Amino acid sequence: MMRNLVPVLAFALTGAATVALAQPQGAVRAGVSPPPSSTTLPPQDESSQYVIGPGDTLQVFVWRNPDLSQTVPVRPDGRISTPLVQNMVAIGKTPAQLAHDMEQALSEYIRSPQVNIIVTSPVGEFSQVKIIGQVAHPEAIPYHDGMKVLDVVLHAGGLTLYAAGNRAMLVRTTQGKTEQLPVRLKNLMDKGDLSQNLPVQPGDVLVVPESRF
Repeated sequence: MMRNLVPVLAFALTGAATVALAQPQGAVRAGVSPPPSSTTLPPQDESSQYVIGPGDTLQVFVWRNPDLSQTVPVRPDGRISTPLVQNMVAIGKTPAQLAHDMEQALSEYIRSPQVNIIVTSPVGEFSQVKIIGQVAHPEAIPYHDGMKVLDVVLHAGGLTLYAAGNRAMLVRTTQGKTEQLPVRLKNLMDKGDLSQNLPVQPGDVLVVPESRF
């Protein structure tokens, strides 16, 4: 009876080893997370205030539809084109707003589309912050997430001797309405008053006037 059991046990052990070796390298094991799926939708652009402008380059991801996912430029007319969505207005929208509009357009062709927009090269007018007036180098500076007034001033080389720093204004246009935010740059630069280090948004213009003598 024991002699009959030996071949059975040997076969069972060999079979178990075969099964273990047959598992693919990426098989899920206890306590080990599986690798990310290639169809996972990329994360949304973190800057919800970012406004797309002409000249920007956008990555358009359509979940589970790689043929519809493209990297496209925003044309001078402010529009983009992808395989099923032609001449979609992009200028003046945030990435989330544009993704929503594209989902509506794609819903005519595919079921429950999920779109993600990422701005990879922000070079358009609405992707810049301008500083003018009494600074060393008045210029347009590419916007980046988290940018503040001090970043803009230092990038422009600082204030000149003739600058009226405490009369500076941050000019912002939102939905067609222009507002002026006073900024005491002299207090920020000379006294370290960080309450004046306001966050900036794409399209802002920092104006530094000349001192009155």
